[in-house]
Amino acid sequence: MISEQITQELLTYVEPEKAEFYPKFFQAEQGGYGKGDQFIGVRVPFQRKVARKYYKTITLDELYSLMHSPVHEFRSTALFVLVNKFQKSKSESEREQIVSYYLANLDYVNNWDLVDASADKILGTYLFDKDRSLLYELAASNDLWRQRIAVIATFYFIKQNDFGDTLRLAELLMDHEHHLIHKAVGWMLREIGNRDLKTEVVFLEKHHLRMPRTMLRYAIEKFDSNLRRRFLAR
Repeated sequence: MISEQITQELLTYVEPEKAEFYPKFFQAEQGGYGKGDQFIGVRVPFQRKVARKYYKTITLDELYSLMHSPVHEFRSTALFVLVNKFQKSKSESEREQIVSYYLANLDYVNNWDLVDASADKILGTYLFDKDRSLLYELAASNDLWRQRIAVIATFYFIKQNDFGDTLRLAELLMDHEHHLIHKAVGWMLREIGNRDLKTEVVFLEKHHLRMPRTMLRYAIEKFDSNLRRRFLAR
C-alpha cells in the first residue's frame, strides 16, 4: 500500500524534540483546542516533500488511512497530497471529486495549520466561479475549524481582488469568542489591505470599535505607525 510507504518515509524524518514541542504548540494537551492530537515530530518541509513524491500514485481511497490518522503529521501530509492533486488536476470532474473528498473529511481538518494549508488552495479555488453559499453554512456552524475554513477559503478570492465575501464573513464572525477566528479574520482583512488599503480602512472605520483586540491588531499590522495608532487609540 502506498499509504504505508508514505508512513514509513515520514518516520525517517522524525525529530524527538519536535515531537515533544508540537503538542504544546498546537495545544493538544488537556483543555486545548487540539486536545488528543498525536505528534511524531516531522517538520512541514518533509511532509511536503513526501506528498510531492506520492501524490500522483496514491488514490483517494488509499489516502483514507492517513486522512483519518490520529497522528497530526499523517493528516497534514494527506492534505498536502490533496492540494497537489487538486492543483495538478486536468478536468472539472477530477476537481469535483477532490473537493467532495475534502468536504467529506472536514472532521479531520481539525487544527489551524491543517485549515490554512488547504482551505484556500482547494475549497476557495474551486468555489471562485461558483455558488459560495457553502462558506456561509460553514461559518454558521458551531464548529471552530469549519468556521476558520470559511474565512481562510476566501484568501483565494482576495488574491483575485474579490473582497466581498471576506468582508461579509468578517461581519458575521465579528463577535466570535475564539482567538483563532479573530486571528483568521484579522489576517484576511490585512491581506485585503495589502491589495486595496482604502477598502480595509473603510471596513475598519465602521467596525473597529466592535472588533476584538486581537482581530484589530492582526488587521492593522502592516499599517504605518500613525494610522495604526489612530485605530488602537480608539
